[in-house]
Order: sequence, then structure tokens, then C-alpha cells
Amino acid sequence: MEEKQLRLMSYARITNQQVVSDGKTIIENVDTDIKHWLSEVYKKLGCDYPKFFKMDPLCKSGYLTSELVMSHLHLSPDEPKEDWAVVCFNSAGSLDDDRTYQATIQEADSYFPSPAVFVYTLANIVTGEIAIRHKIKGESSCYVAQEFQPGEILQAVTDVLQLTPARHVLAGWVDFDEGVCQTLLFAATFSSDPQMPLLTESALQDLY
Repeated sequence: MEEKQLRLMSYARITNQQVVSDGKTIIENVDTDIKHWLSEVYKKLGCDYPKFFKMDPLCKSGYLTSELVMSHLHLSPDEPKEDWAVVCFNSAGSLDDDRTYQATIQEADSYFPSPAVFVYTLANIVTGEIAIRHKIKGESSCYVAQEFQPGEILQAVTDVLQLTPARHVLAGWVDFDEGVCQTLLFAATFSSDPQMPLLTESALQDLY
């Protein structure tokens, strides 16, 4: 029997220009307003998750990308996933939302801190939102790196699969800062199935 190796189950990518699902461009952007664009993607994908409209852009982009990956695998968001984990990386943390919140407390005479904004001033909220949406019960982690680093991401995925009860991981890069969206999420597992693509550093870089 062939040795089990880290393999790709499905992936999706969202940028300011397009939405890609498993190698196919399914939506192209004609709107320069990224926040409006994310709402258009939500509508075009036929999503039904009202909580989306309360999210900040980082969480919206992560949510939409995760919907594409999990739906492609025909996994219902209502089904508990005990053997799944979520691992995300980005470079900006929650900086985009931090600036918005800072604007509400900058001046003493116009001090109006918003709890709705403050809740998103933690970068790991995006992994929590994804885990809640898809009832993922395993580890949920968010790391900040200077740039997209395939080796670092794959090492984190491998560690989760080898050191925790998780057998599948939804992982990748979820970054939003100053109107620039760069999101790539993929589902991975250890498998000996030759029909599933191997997930290597170069393969992951090509997806990005």
C-alpha cells in the first residue's frame, strides 16, 4: 500500500479581482469597492448566513472562502466535525479593523467606542467564525507572519494532523488590509489515494 502523504482535498482563493474554486474562476470582480465586492460574492454564491453582514472584511473573506471549500466537499455546515481543525495565517492581523476602532476613541470630545467593531480587533476571530459556521470541533489557530510562507503553513498543518485527534484541516492564508483581500483556504489530509494531489510547498505556492 502506498504511504500516506499530505494531500489536497479542495481549495478556494478570493482576491480583489476574482474568486477561484479548485482551479476554476467562478466570479470576476467589476467593482472597485472591495467591501461591496465581498457582499456581491456572498449573493452570487447563494449563501444564507445573516451573521455575515455583522462581520468585518477579514472575517467575511475567510467565511466566503471556507464556504467554497466545504461545499465542494459536500460537507453540511450543520454536521459536527469532530475530526477537523482550522489553521489560518495572515500578515496584517486585525490591523484593518484596529484602525477603524482607533478612529472611534481618538478624540476625547468625539469618543464613541463601538463594541461591534472592537470584537473584531483580534485576528483569531476569523478562525472562530469559520469553526462556528462549520461546527469544526478540533483545534482553531491563527498565526501572523510577515508574508505568505508555504513551508510554515504546511508545517503547522502537519503538526495538527500528527499531534492532535484531527484527521482533516481547513487551513491557509486569510489577509485583509487597506482594501486588499488575499485569501487562500484549502482542505488537507494524510492519504494514500493517488487521485488526490500531493500538497507540497511548491504546489501550495502555485495555488497562491
